Amino acid sequence: MKYSYDFGKKTDGSSKLRELLGGKGANLAEMARIGLPVPPGFTLTTEVCTYF
Repeated sequence: MKYSYDFGKKTDGSSKLRELLGGKGANLAEMARIGLPVPPGFTLTTEVCTYF
């Protein structure tokens, strides 16, 4: 199971993963995927967030 998705130069996620990444994480991944300037970062999945 994957718990972290990168965005920026290397993007793992997309807007199709909204339920897993949350709205902000999915939007950042999608903006990076289409080539908009997004600083590199990562999103923890909503499944991980339920533990905290």
